[in-house]
Amino acid sequence: MAASTNTLRFPGYMNNDMIGLVSSLIPTPRLHFLMTGYTPLSFDHLGGEANPLAVRKTSVMDVMRRLLQTKNIMVSCSTRKDRGCYISILDIIQGEVDPTQVHKSLQRIRERQLCSFIPWGPASIQVALSRRSPYVKSPHRVSGLMLANHTSIRDLFARIAQQYDKLRKRDAFLDNYRKLPIFADDLSEFDESRDVLHELIEEYRASESPDYVNWGIERTPGEPDPGAFQERKAGEAAVVGQG
Repeated sequence: MAASTNTLRFPGYMNNDMIGLVSSLIPTPRLHFLMTGYTPLSFDHLGGEANPLAVRKTSVMDVMRRLLQTKNIMVSCSTRKDRGCYISILDIIQGEVDPTQVHKSLQRIRERQLCSFIPWGPASIQVALSRRSPYVKSPHRVSGLMLANHTSIRDLFARIAQQYDKLRKRDAFLDNYRKLPIFADDLSEFDESRDVLHELIEEYRASESPDYVNWGIERTPGEPDPGAFQERKAGEAAVVGQG
């Protein structure tokens, strides 16, 4: 989406390069999978302002509040408090915005506890104000894009892992891979990738606990965890069942 690079195309005091844009969103190298949210999302071909689906209230508070709602997230993951917590949030607000409105909106979001953060990191929403392109007309005074790092993205990975297990059990769609030299002997690389995905799911789950900074110290990276296979199957089946 073009709004994600808005601060790069219209440079300001902050978030004017790609490194500065994502460095504050990724606390550790492996927790680097971001999800996006956008509001208001309207369809001009349905009638413009007469469209019954159009969003009429586009104040700063309304935009920042709607960005935290699951229905405005562009990933099939729930951001409810019972499904996970935020690791980091960056809101890119476009339009003519008064900075005092942003501070008031952040205070109201904090008072209402509209989002929950990890216990071992800063519980704050970063906001970047950007100008709107003069060549793109919009009926909305304010619009916003959210770049967020949320632990519930592990549910998406768990669904992918379960779908892979079903196909792997039947050896489906593997004939073309066996014709390649790299997979001529075995398909162990697929199983190794499956283990890497499982470790990623476990790390996102562990990041919700206060002692995440000590997670993985006792166990050597890549060392198999006894009983992890059975726990993995049971946990991912439960996640898929809840979704």
